[in-house]
Amino acid sequence: MTSAEFPLSLKRIVAMLADRVPIVRGASRRVIAGLAVVGATTAATPAPIALRTVTVTLRPAIDRPSTRFEGWGTALAWFANVTGGWPEADRSRLADLFYGAKGLGWTIARYNIGGGGAADAKPYLRTGAAVPGFWRLPPGVAGTDWRADDPLMWDWTQDANQRWWLDAVRDRVPGAIFEAFSNSPPWFMTVSGRVSGAERRTDDNLLPGREPLFAAYLARSVAELQRRHHIRFRTLSPINEPNTDYWYAANTQEGAHWSPARQAAMIDAADTALKAERLTTVIAAPDETNARLFLADLAAYPPETLARIGQLNVHSYGTLYQTGVRDAARAAGIRLWMSENDTPLDGDRENFDSMPSALAFADHVVADLKRLEPAAWIFWQAVENLSGGNGKPTSNWGLIKADLAAPAAGPHAIHVTRKYWAMAQFSRYIRPGYRLVAVDDMDSAAALSPDGATLVLVHVNGGIAPRRLAVPAGWRVQAVRTDATHDARCVAGLIAPPQSVTTLILTRGGARTTCA
Repeated sequence: MTSAEFPLSLKRIVAMLADRVPIVRGASRRVIAGLAVVGATTAATPAPIALRTVTVTLRPAIDRPSTRFEGWGTALAWFANVTGGWPEADRSRLADLFYGAKGLGWTIARYNIGGGGAADAKPYLRTGAAVPGFWRLPPGVAGTDWRADDPLMWDWTQDANQRWWLDAVRDRVPGAIFEAFSNSPPWFMTVSGRVSGAERRTDDNLLPGREPLFAAYLARSVAELQRRHHIRFRTLSPINEPNTDYWYAANTQEGAHWSPARQAAMIDAADTALKAERLTTVIAAPDETNARLFLADLAAYPPETLARIGQLNVHSYGTLYQTGVRDAARAAGIRLWMSENDTPLDGDRENFDSMPSALAFADHVVADLKRLEPAAWIFWQAVENLSGGNGKPTSNWGLIKADLAAPAAGPHAIHVTRKYWAMAQFSRYIRPGYRLVAVDDMDSAAALSPDGATLVLVHVNGGIAPRRLAVPAGWRVQAVRTDATHDARCVAGLIAPPQSVTTLILTRGGARTTCA
């Protein structure tokens, strides 16, 4: 155990101390080291347990090879499919919260090219998840007769809500990075006739031999969106979490299983289609759900398929073998993104001020930055739906909560959660162009500015003892904190309280700090 680690769980500590605190009827809670423990009762409030301050010495290795960071962002599916149709004031407020200079300062957006279900199918996808496709089936034309080279078989009026976000990001972020991604082929290219997956979870759902047709659909969509919105998609990801058992016909979101062999065929076809459109967009793949499956997919690709990939994408819903993904990307000489994650704490019910979920999220980001060393870190769905009307709270997914099922005209209450502020501890200070650097502490991630004059350290203290953060000599320091009473606020001193996220902005050589 190092001085920076505190492995005892709160539950275990409570159990260890139970014989020291009498429990009787009538009181509502007891306090342990300043933390309220709901459900326990005491005859009188005891004094907090005296815990010494732990010193954590942060030792960044700023001279080792490191990753140039490109930024933070989100997938626009599915919240953009809803919120892009809200009144201008509401949707612009959301865009400012994420992409504005005074918001999170994100610089990356992943646009979802919808597959699109059959027009006569009964709606079955979850709120916001029915992203329209750009195809059209004119009267008398069956899905089997759809052709990508026929202008009459396209409808570019579709998906106006999500497309509003393309303009909003473009206008707020000079040099924004856009990626297009797909969750499923259009319904008429699938085996099941549904964009949610095949009847069996591990069956491929794209009809055999339809890779070129689906690839043409994606590439033409990329080309037309670029032209209409005056943006550039740097990458196209044609498959999503492919080698999993998540996707099946009765599911409530778009998805498709792809065996590694079909993945390779689709990557080859998509790259060929992009080149046929004369686009500079390159392939990102495989967008696998975790590092273990990512490595299995990659190992099965022929060398010629790997050569077509311009960016490796991995999700971090599992944390095993992440350094293996890092090493595979380095060995292949291909840029690596962590392209999807959200980490609410299991069992932590919806609570806009929840620190447990904020801490779990921040801890996960630190671990991803340390193990994967990605060039970007992308959130899943930045706005999540509020709990249902049955009075039972759901979960703390998302950074902002809103009623996505409410009429578009509103009004729309926008609830900024504590997880949003935990995200701010990273994205406001680790900026595009910074280099991720190693730091000798399990709970800290670090990045160095391009000129070497600013060093940013983000430290997560999920324990019950305060920590004194010792930093390298020769730097001026400012601290920013998110905890139960601070929302990414500047604070004095170098103490990281229990249950907090602290960002240290270290500057030297007369550089100005970024904490205001």
